[in-house]
Amino acid sequence: MNFGTTPSGEQVERHVLSNGRMSASILSYGAILQSLEVSGVDVVLGYTALDDYLTRSRYFGAVVGRYGNRIAGGRFTLDGATYELPINNEPNSLHGGPGGFSNRVWRVAEVSDSAVTLEYVSADGEEGYPGTLTVSLTYTLTEDALRLDYRATTDAPTVLNLTNHSYFNLAGGGDILKHVVRIDADRYLPVDSTKIPTGELAPVAGTPFDFTTPQEVGARIEDPVLGGGYDHCYVLRGGVEVLESVSGRVMEVSTTEPGVQFYSGNMLDGVATAYGRHAGLCLETQHFPDSPNQAHFPSTVLRPGEEFASTTVYRFP
Repeated sequence: MNFGTTPSGEQVERHVLSNGRMSASILSYGAILQSLEVSGVDVVLGYTALDDYLTRSRYFGAVVGRYGNRIAGGRFTLDGATYELPINNEPNSLHGGPGGFSNRVWRVAEVSDSAVTLEYVSADGEEGYPGTLTVSLTYTLTEDALRLDYRATTDAPTVLNLTNHSYFNLAGGGDILKHVVRIDADRYLPVDSTKIPTGELAPVAGTPFDFTTPQEVGARIEDPVLGGGYDHCYVLRGGVEVLESVSGRVMEVSTTEPGVQFYSGNMLDGVATAYGRHAGLCLETQHFPDSPNQAHFPSTVLRPGEEFASTTVYRFP
């Protein structure tokens, strides 16, 4: 169905996947997961009008790229050439820049009752990134899960880090401070004052970052070491589990990615975004922030002849 038209005249489509117990609404704008209903409860934050996504969104449900998360100083070097990116999170580049994938209309390539595939071609030089990049994302609704399969190819060496930026609230309302989270990660990435990794892979043991055993999100969120709440990348050994104890609703996250950015919705303000602080939590499965500038991090370089492939599954048992 038609979900509206962008200021540049591009039509935005909305497609609904449903299996009875679960349903997912997907927008072609930003490849956004607009809603995800589990037993009648919408567990992601979203808007009902395109204009809100254009003017009030903090990446709600969107696929961010070409490089999700931050690149220090909006600059990186690849094969001896230096590339300059837009600075949209002073002094860094965030989520691919202001014209990143979350603000583009994707082409709907294939649709069925249980899956939708969207494609986007990012031109050479778009937002400063080299190479023409062809990306596809397939959302598939199974009996108890939503699966995201990413694929990408390039005609010149480039860097790539794709993730979905959904904010989850398993209660369907209120805040997520009582949500219980377990992250199978014994290390995380400390950051500087601009949220760029220092390069250290630090142990979580004995710190407020330790979710190796289930912990309420709000239990240690005011600890000053967090700098205003959780917004840090974890080095995954396995998956993530989230429990909303009142309803008993559980979400299990598995991924082929080496990390997950756990964000507790610290910047939501209830005015510019319509959702208040801590109204949702993000689990952005991804490679590490600033990897193009940190050689000991897993590489995010994609070259001609290679295919980028990544899968993330959100399961609701």
